[in-house]
Amino acid sequence: MKKIILSICGIISLALGVIGIFLPVLPTTPFVLLSANLFVASSPRLYKKLIKNKMFGSIIENYRNKTGVPIKVKIRAIVFLWVGLILSMLLLKAIWIILILFVVGTGVTIHLVTLKTRND
Repeated sequence: MKKIILSICGIISLALGVIGIFLPVLPTTPFVLLSANLFVASSPRLYKKLIKNKMFGSIIENYRNKTGVPIKVKIRAIVFLWVGLILSMLLLKAIWIILILFVVGTGVTIHLVTLKTRND
């Protein structure tokens, strides 16, 4: 029963990570890493699929080996983040939401910039 619950939580976490690709306020990497850890404890088959995935496998590998994040990935993440945030700000137009989005975006940008960079 424990493995089933952990697998379901891993699938939910991975789904949130995928949604985070499109929603700038939802972080992708922590959810993918959480999914990997949950799958290690519950389903070796799902873990193998995740680490072999073209999009998410490198995130897990870079984190596990502490090799850093490629500069292209950092730039792409920051660009997508701010494009999504600015579009959200323009659509919502409420000053308090704009301020929250700006603070979140600034925090995420600082975090991305301070991550170890790998030159590929």
